Order: sequence, then structure tokens, then C-alpha cells
Amino acid sequence: MLEQIKGGLVVSCQALPHEPLHSPFIMGKLAFAAAQGGALGIRANTKADIAAIKQEVSLPVIGIVKRDYPGSDVFITATVKELDELLESGCEMIAMDATERGRPGDLKLSQLVAYCREMNPYVQLMADISTVEEAMNAERLGFDCVSTTLYGYTSDTAGGKLYDEDFVFLKSVADAVGIPVIAEGNVLTPEMYKRCLAVGAASVVVGGAITRPLEITRRFVEAGTSKQATAKAYETYFQEPMNRHQ
Repeated sequence: MLEQIKGGLVVSCQALPHEPLHSPFIMGKLAFAAAQGGALGIRANTKADIAAIKQEVSLPVIGIVKRDYPGSDVFITATVKELDELLESGCEMIAMDATERGRPGDLKLSQLVAYCREMNPYVQLMADISTVEEAMNAERLGFDCVSTTLYGYTSDTAGGKLYDEDFVFLKSVADAVGIPVIAEGNVLTPEMYKRCLAVGAASVVVGGAITRPLEITRRFVEAGTSKQATAKAYETYFQEPMNRHQ
């Protein structure tokens, strides 16, 4: 899959249960539109969404399952349960939280990697990281690539944006590891997408700027109305924290 998406765009097609577009059918159609627009791959959440997407497009899919567990901040493909669902889905790549945060049941990241390799050595693995050190650890564990998905969304990196200081974090990760680095998170414009590739990203995942009309609409409304009014509308329709939508 990494060769298929090299130098191009991966579109994240996701909607959580509380969101207006939550539906495998709609995710499939979003993926179809992305394919027609020139995307080289899709990132998707849940076995059901992946199945619907694969009925619509032949593009390779990065699969995740988001699920909350008590006592852990890790929610992207956190346990063997999520891995089994993704292995059954037929996705070409599985992405998982590769941060240093404690996992449910005290599982080790190395255990999940070993499990995937044993169950299906042909599925590629993506490490969603938030620091350079986590990227280096992911490479040591045998991940096929790393993604900047969680930069800015952990306690140690809270508030950081991928585009800060001309994508300095992305550059640092690309310099530190020998495996492909995928840019993901707060890539908001075509210009940012182009810059990510220029500074070392093997490919770029874009979600909210393409497939989240509520957020896109909110940005336009915010530009022409008071922030207070926009915040009220946002709270009404969109309660989840932003880091749940990468």
C-alpha cells in the first residue's frame, strides 16, 4: 500500500455516532467521491465502514477502530479486539496508537505488533505517534510507517499544530526515522498538503478539510459572525473533542 499512496493524497472518511454523516453508506459515497477526485487511498474507522467503502472503490484502505476504554486515553485500535475486526475487514493497512500512553489491560505495543504479524504478515502497520521518540520506537518495533496523527493531542504535545514553525515536527520525524512518514492532522489547505510533501512526507492524510461538512461550514460561519454564536452552534451539534476525528 505504501507504494500505491506514495507522493499522493489519502482521504480520511470517518464520522462518529453523534455526527450527522454517521453511516457506512455515506462513508462509502465519500470514498467514491474522493477516488474520483484523485485520492490514492482512504483512511476509515470500523469494519462496517471499511466494508461499505470497499464496495465503492478499489483504493487501498488504512483501517482503524476507535473505541474508548476506562482508565486509558488510547482509543485508536487499542486492543486485540480491534485488531481482529480490522484483520477481518480486508483493509490493506492497520493504524494504531503508538504513543507512550498506557493501553487498556496494560497491553504492550510490541504485543499488538507481534499479534498482527502472526495473524497476517501481509497487512502493513502504521504507527500513530505524537513525538519523535515514539516514531523511533515504532521503527524499532517493526512498523511499516509512522503518521503524525496524534501530535497536539496528547498531554505532552497539547495545543501543538502540525503546521507550526513551517511543519518543524514533521521535518524532525522524517529526519529521525528510515521508514515512510505520513503527514496527518490539521492539514487544512492544498498549500499545506503540498508543503508536507516538500518537507519529507511520503504521503498526506486529509480528513476534516474534505469530509467533515459541519466543520467546514463552521469555519465559514465563524469568519462572518461572532465567535460566541458559532461556539453555541458547535456545542449543539458537535460535542466530541477534535482528537477523536483523525
